Amino acid sequence: MAVGNAINPNDAISSAQKVELLFFGQLKERLKCSKLSLEITQPLTISELKLRLVSQYPHWQPWLEERELLAALNQTMSSSDEIVKAGDELAFFPPVTGG
Repeated sequence: MAVGNAINPNDAISSAQKVELLFFGQLKERLKCSKLSLEITQPLTISELKLRLVSQYPHWQPWLEERELLAALNQTMSSSDEIVKAGDELAFFPPVTGG
């Protein structure tokens, strides 16, 4: 039995319990944050996850509760009732305007 190649089961558990959050555009500038790992214990909707973020970072409320805020779950545009699970990537960004 080779000890040097042993896998620590705690590493898999800790990474599997997190959601990677990404913030883009003006939202990133306003929050002063481009990336955040959030530990979750159960699946949440995008709306529930935003509420949890606001409870942890109350000063983010004005920007996270904007109606026009867009979300992409695992690189797919998603509505606020989509389910976010551990291991997912969730990106938030303001609406894109062209000119």
